[in-house]
Amino acid sequence: MQTGALISLALYFILMLAIGFYAWRKSTDSSEGYLLGGRNLHPAVAALSAGASDMSGWLLLGLPGALYAAGLVEVWIGIGLFVGALVNWIVVAPRLREQTESYGNALTIPEFLANRFPDKALALRVTSAIIIVLFFAVYTAAGLVGGGKLFETSFAGLFGDTGMSDYMTGIWLTAGVVLAYTMVGGFLAVSLTDFVQGCIMVVALVLMPLVVLTSDGGFGAATAQLNAIDPDFLSLTAGLSFIGFLSAITWGLGYFGQPHIIVRFMAIRSVPQVATARNIGMSWMGVALLGAIGVGITGRAYVEMNGLTLEDPETIFILLANTLFHPLITGFLLAALLAAIMSTISSQLLVSSSSLTEDFYRLFLRKNASERETVNVGRLFVALVALVAIYIARDPDSKVLGLVSNAWAGFGAAFGPLILLSLTWKRMTGAGAVSGLVVGAGVVILWIAMGWNKEFLGGPGVYEIIPGFVAAMAAIVGVSLAGKPTGDISNA
Repeated sequence: MQTGALISLALYFILMLAIGFYAWRKSTDSSEGYLLGGRNLHPAVAALSAGASDMSGWLLLGLPGALYAAGLVEVWIGIGLFVGALVNWIVVAPRLREQTESYGNALTIPEFLANRFPDKALALRVTSAIIIVLFFAVYTAAGLVGGGKLFETSFAGLFGDTGMSDYMTGIWLTAGVVLAYTMVGGFLAVSLTDFVQGCIMVVALVLMPLVVLTSDGGFGAATAQLNAIDPDFLSLTAGLSFIGFLSAITWGLGYFGQPHIIVRFMAIRSVPQVATARNIGMSWMGVALLGAIGVGITGRAYVEMNGLTLEDPETIFILLANTLFHPLITGFLLAALLAAIMSTISSQLLVSSSSLTEDFYRLFLRKNASERETVNVGRLFVALVALVAIYIARDPDSKVLGLVSNAWAGFGAAFGPLILLSLTWKRMTGAGAVSGLVVGAGVVILWIAMGWNKEFLGGPGVYEIIPGFVAAMAAIVGVSLAGKPTGDISNA
């Protein structure tokens, strides 16, 4: 099995590196080219790049694992995400594409905010850069945990006695390939690899549930088995409290503040092409989410019917890939999992690097740095953030969904209200923008530290994005109305 799977994985790695080399030849001679691909992304590439960098290993590990363990009630997370993504494409995408260019051709989100509110430019750039690097280190670690679990589960002992566990070997290998094409090819490499990875992911997610259903008696047999496990396993509402529903559905609020997703909107060729990208992206997302739901639900039926043991629900995709398919196909499916992981890691590393380069290095250390120097410094920061993420991910007991949920909430609360209002509300002020950033991130960090996302006032935990988002929105509106208007926008 390992030989066939390794052949497929090797071909996948070679393809990713080849794309990185192509992008290096085409778009790394300037900061705009390295950080935004020259604002010339085809709508399909932008759409699948946004989707693939969004979904990550969460789509093939976290969500199927949650459905495997708790049943169809966990689907509300996917529903909330789909609605949030659609609103993001409609409200944020066209405005951000236009305004980032009109406000000084901003290459990063912090730079756009600084140009939008010049009276608080320094505070906005520094604060947003800190928040981006902090939460992306955790988010990137979640992807590396997925890579570690893949190699620990599928290739135990393959690399011999390296002095590291299979888990850590998987983390270093995943990080190494991502670093290679991201550092070399920049944004264009990340976007093109995301496009290819998005195609691989959706094929795998459609294929796997279909094969599971045809291998053990079809839909009827799977349904009967799941009902035997728990009559409420296929219920959307069984055991669902109002707080639980709210915590699941409000995942969608996070979309407005995810820098690695909304930066794709900034790079689309033109504003009119945003609608085309939206239609492609939402179609991809709908199919991918249905496939992930299918993996979790049918995977539970398959495991029970065949008397298998699965210690970690988040590895159900890996178990099915190793059990049901020819080694070459298994390698393709594992490549799909790596695609989900690597597409997000590369996007997060590049956004973190761009923020450190444009909003720290150029701002404080080398204001007149040449384009070549800036690109090379950006590559260095990519490596540094990756090393921090590797350190965070070193615990093999880490949960992908838990790490993702924390980082997702941090970005959603800190940047979500800020991006929405800065693009649509003329009365917003720079002081309001800074207060929203600080309050949103602060409330999320406090909520997690106090454990209120697990238990709140003696009841079920409240997802930290809810208080963080509400508090940030209130802070922006309150501080802005108390101050004097300082800016204007053309697309409000």
